[in-house]
Amino acid sequence: MRSRILVPVDGLAASEQAVLTAIALAVAFNASVATASVIDSCASTGVASNMAYGQGECLAAVDAQADTAIQAAAQPCAAKVVTAVSFMAKDQAVYTSIVEAAGVAGADVVVTGCKSLEKRILGSVAAQVLSPSHLPVLVVRPAPA
Repeated sequence: MRSRILVPVDGLAASEQAVLTAIALAVAFNASVATASVIDSCASTGVASNMAYGQGECLAAVDAQADTAIQAAAQPCAAKVVTAVSFMAKDQAVYTSIVEAAGVAGADVVVTGCKSLEKRILGSVAAQVLSPSHLPVLVVRPAPA
């Protein structure tokens, strides 16, 4: 089947479900998992950022959040003896970073979460990854609450 599966992670339930799905595929097909956490520095430093922080503090907080998401994704991989490689990207559109991380990781497939019905209808990062990517993209729905 596939040798490397890329999973974009952000620490939310949808990406956690995608990680579990990627691990199940990796175990079944003797593949490895690469996780990518993408920092949207434009959003974190723009008008919508928390004004209590300066730009440097805001970027540091976003970096820490991305690192936490990567570490959280690595734990279930280690428990299943699945090799995990991590990437962190910033300074461009999130979907572009995911597609580039897939290339850098040598991924054969991208497994990504989709946050909600509203996002599926209005557009999501998962949908944006589909267009420029030449790889198969498996979109995982969140587990029922």
